[in-house]
Amino acid sequence: MSSKETSAVFSNVAAAPTAKTVLGPLPEWSLTDLYPAIDSPLLVADFARAEREAKAFAADYRGNLAALAAQDLADPQSHDLDEAARRYEALDDLTGKIGSYASLVYSGDTTDPVRVKFYGDTQERLNALWTDLLFFQLELNRLDDDVIAQLAARPPLAHYRPWLDDIRKDKPHELADEIERLFHEKSVTSRAAFNRLFDETIASLRFKVGGEELTLEPALNLMVDEKEAVRKEAAGAIAETLSQNLRTFAFITNVLAKDKEISDRWRGFEDVADARHLSNRVEREVVDALAAAVAAAYPRLSHRYYKLKARWFGKDALDFWDRNAPLPNLPQRTYAWHEARDTVLGAYADFSPRMAGIAEQFFARNWIDAPVRPGKAPGAFAHPTVPSAHPYVLLNYQGKPRDVMTLAHELGHGVHQVLAAPNGALMAPTPLTLAETASVFGEMLTFRALLAKAGSVSERRAMLAAKVEDMLNTVVRQIAFYTFERKVHLERRNGELTREKICELWMSVQGESLGPAIRLGPGFETFWAYIPHFIHSPFYVYAYAFGDCLVNSLYGVYQRAADGFAERYLAMLAAGGSKHYSELLAPFGLDAKDPAFWQIGLGMVEGLIAELEGLEGQN
Repeated sequence: MSSKETSAVFSNVAAAPTAKTVLGPLPEWSLTDLYPAIDSPLLVADFARAEREAKAFAADYRGNLAALAAQDLADPQSHDLDEAARRYEALDDLTGKIGSYASLVYSGDTTDPVRVKFYGDTQERLNALWTDLLFFQLELNRLDDDVIAQLAARPPLAHYRPWLDDIRKDKPHELADEIERLFHEKSVTSRAAFNRLFDETIASLRFKVGGEELTLEPALNLMVDEKEAVRKEAAGAIAETLSQNLRTFAFITNVLAKDKEISDRWRGFEDVADARHLSNRVEREVVDALAAAVAAAYPRLSHRYYKLKARWFGKDALDFWDRNAPLPNLPQRTYAWHEARDTVLGAYADFSPRMAGIAEQFFARNWIDAPVRPGKAPGAFAHPTVPSAHPYVLLNYQGKPRDVMTLAHELGHGVHQVLAAPNGALMAPTPLTLAETASVFGEMLTFRALLAKAGSVSERRAMLAAKVEDMLNTVVRQIAFYTFERKVHLERRNGELTREKICELWMSVQGESLGPAIRLGPGFETFWAYIPHFIHSPFYVYAYAFGDCLVNSLYGVYQRAADGFAERYLAMLAAGGSKHYSELLAPFGLDAKDPAFWQIGLGMVEGLIAELEGLEGQN
């Protein structure tokens, strides 16, 4: 492909096939707010500038921070460390913009060789560039605590105090400069390489259903089809294709688990999830309490609900392909894109016009990519990019009620990212303890808006059931995922895991979490293989359960005292990563360290199930 042709293809990221008439026109994002094309002179110039400034930064500051700190302490008019922090933050923003663009282009079609090469080359160059910058945090963390405390207490460096306090938490696990450089440089050929292998393998898979060869997203979508035969065929097709590729997925899982074990051992992490807890800035005992509370609630939540659902279907137990099936004898609503947009924006506006105004920008300014396309990254995400730009949302929209909730979820992330951006590149990112709060809260607002419009008992039952299933998928399923990951990583310490062993671990946690009313038949043992979080972000999954339970508690506060809540809520989001989660929850009277805290969120799920039981027999 020539340079001119490449520019034409990527100026707006390749055109998609015409959307189904019932959905209406689906938006495709324009990445031109980042760069016009993958070979644009602006991108070339920014990359060259970033590489040049990274080397200059290293030349100016490597080995000199202790002396500069002493100078700043001695002379109140000296602000060398503040200038260094500002230069470092500007580089973080610039390189983040380049990396975000490459990632978004790649996610549009992970099978296209031009995009693949562009993404791979960009990752390698950014990795090399940041090798020159690794010293900065390491040297800052070697400064005496009293020195940092004194300097961070006075302006202008006081602006960066939350960041300086935050990175000090990494100090016990940091290694010598040369080892850190080696870990960083080798990441391109270790973790990053196997992440990419997973993505490209998943994108290339085809699942034969009804005489068609589908990619993963449309195949998974058929598992919520109203016809049981379709759901069963889709489940069989997914299981067959995953089974044929299980050797590759098991290999990737083994390599990444071992890679993590090596890193954890060198850094002195005791538990397999401690590195994630540290990056989330959450205490291990808090996560342990969450996981224990959810596991103890399995009988009251998932076991109870699926027994109820099986009864609705006239069965003793549901096959696994019926777990998320729509309720029988109810018309299935398909939401056109404009209906989904208006529903979500309306729910947001009822809560906060300001929040709705931020979300509306995503539609008006082409920040959303919604159509399903061959090769497109599966699932959905909101990419924060960098504070100097704006977030982008990727969906695979197919008009299901769950797709409307997914839109609400990802726009919640987007609003959060926009509000946090003024904190700057170093303090805008939010730890996972709160990263899912805005997204799940957006879902809750949308659900409540739809429920208020329910015109019949059957419609209310369908909506309540869908919400309960979403909450079970967010809380129960994700904690089961977390338990599965723990088992895999712990077992991997004893040697390489066979495909059969990984499947066995998967089935053990799924059976425990879903209960006897779900029949986990042949084929389901392979379904761990397509979950991207296990590959890209080990132990990320508990953040969903954390966020859902937290949002349930927040929503309870909102219902009891709505006055002023929206302002406090938006202020919490605007803090980004500049405050610890405990400090942000304090204005709402919530304490996640209290063991009883998790029961508030779980109790809301239990209450919805009880409401569903109360609707039985009503028309």
